[in-house]
Amino acid sequence: MEKNINIKKRKRIPRAKVTFEKEAWQRGGLLCGIDEVGRGCLAGPVITAAVVLYPKKVFPLLKDSKLLSHDQRVRAAKWIKTHSWYAYGIVSHHEIDCYNIYQATKIAMCRAVMHLMSQLPQLPQKIVVDAMPLSFTDGPLQFCDIVSIPFAEQQSVSVAAASILAKVKRDELMNIYEKIFPGYALAQHKGYATTIHRHSIFTEGRSIIHRNTFLKDLKEMQGDEYEQQIALFC
Repeated sequence: MEKNINIKKRKRIPRAKVTFEKEAWQRGGLLCGIDEVGRGCLAGPVITAAVVLYPKKVFPLLKDSKLLSHDQRVRAAKWIKTHSWYAYGIVSHHEIDCYNIYQATKIAMCRAVMHLMSQLPQLPQKIVVDAMPLSFTDGPLQFCDIVSIPFAEQQSVSVAAASILAKVKRDELMNIYEKIFPGYALAQHKGYATTIHRHSIFTEGRSIIHRNTFLKDLKEMQGDEYEQQIALFC
């Protein structure tokens, strides 16, 4: 039979690795993954998630949240909540303006970890963080092995799980903000600096959830870069 050469093969989305997790599980330990969503937005909070998967529990959709569709993220989030210990850390737009985005994100990550620690039966052997260095100067976590690596959501299923929970949680929140602050299309772009969002700020003015420090150079922002962001993150 002649094959139809016009049929396109579906692009395979690579799964996150389980190397860090297997090392911990083989020793009877736990591994914590941390990731954030919303750092580059003009409005709304940064949300982080910390996830410790139950030992030897994996799922095909534990991948970088940016590589999944909305429905896939929702499905994965439901599985994660049933097969892990997890917690969120949130910093508001006000805290971002006060501390700067870098420090505020670290605060959110620490909050997520501390909320999670109260649930765990034992301390994790290792914490894997996406990109940002994290440390604890006191308490039991000061002796924990903390690894910060770029694109950690591809290197650890736990970080991938954290990226999914954080993304789903923030999307839900921005959908609520859409109803509270109409006129900005927040449910569409989730607060990123798209052309529509920047135009709405010029016409409607800033809302109380906009980050003042991020709006200083609003007129100089180029649309193409942020349209690419929205394609990845929304």
